[in-house]
Amino acid sequence: MDSSRPITARHFPTRPFGRRTVALLIITAALIGGVWLALTPSSLLGKADAIGYAVCHRIAERSFHTHNRPLPLCARCTGVYLGVWAGLIFFATRGRLKAARLPRPALLATMLLLALSYALDGLNSFLSTFERYTPPYPPHNTLRLLTGAIFGVTLITLVWPVVNSLLWRVPSGPAPLRSWRELGALYGLALGTAALALPDIPALRAALGVVSAGGVLFMFTLVGGVFFVGIARRENSFTRWADLRVPILAGLVIALLIIGGIDTLRYALTGTWDGFTLP
Repeated sequence: MDSSRPITARHFPTRPFGRRTVALLIITAALIGGVWLALTPSSLLGKADAIGYAVCHRIAERSFHTHNRPLPLCARCTGVYLGVWAGLIFFATRGRLKAARLPRPALLATMLLLALSYALDGLNSFLSTFERYTPPYPPHNTLRLLTGAIFGVTLITLVWPVVNSLLWRVPSGPAPLRSWRELGALYGLALGTAALALPDIPALRAALGVVSAGGVLFMFTLVGGVFFVGIARRENSFTRWADLRVPILAGLVIALLIIGGIDTLRYALTGTWDGFTLP
């Protein structure tokens, strides 16, 4: 064998998971998913509410509404997960879904600085609940939504290359974001997507609410899948997207366990699927 020949993914076929492992995951996912679907509120938006219930305060005053009900996530969290989806769409359209490097330092530092708007606006919003605090500007849902989208873009740009570096045998070298022009286009896509929630169009808002809640499930599944890969000692062993079916299924099981566990605890403490109320 020529030792100078470059090593590529085709020289290392992925070792398949055992049938028992796959069967156990399918049965577990079906059982947990069935119980969760049976015990959570009815309708698609109701299921999305139950996902948001696990991670978000869902305060009505800090949420956009559709059909006289708040969206599954507050305005800020809605922006975060719409930003996550926008980032993934951006990477996919440029063929960089396997990118395993972070952006260069100048781009990364800019993204982290912009993400501070999320923390600062959140702090201002929180402190505004106290009578003695005088906010430098009045908090409102538009700012919550847009700063959330900015944070969501930063989040997925940081997390996605790390995940790829742990999964793929031969990950793609370049970063998912390579230039200032691309940075501007990415933020334009994220902010534009989030801004679709601003007009009071019930059907559109409902769809965005479901999509943003789906982002929560996606991120939990992503983290759970990577955790499973580590436990199974399969790091850097995948060559095709099809090889990820079992880790994705395992991640979904873990995601449902976490979301269901938090839902159960919160409901036991509050006795309602509604969000928290302001004092």
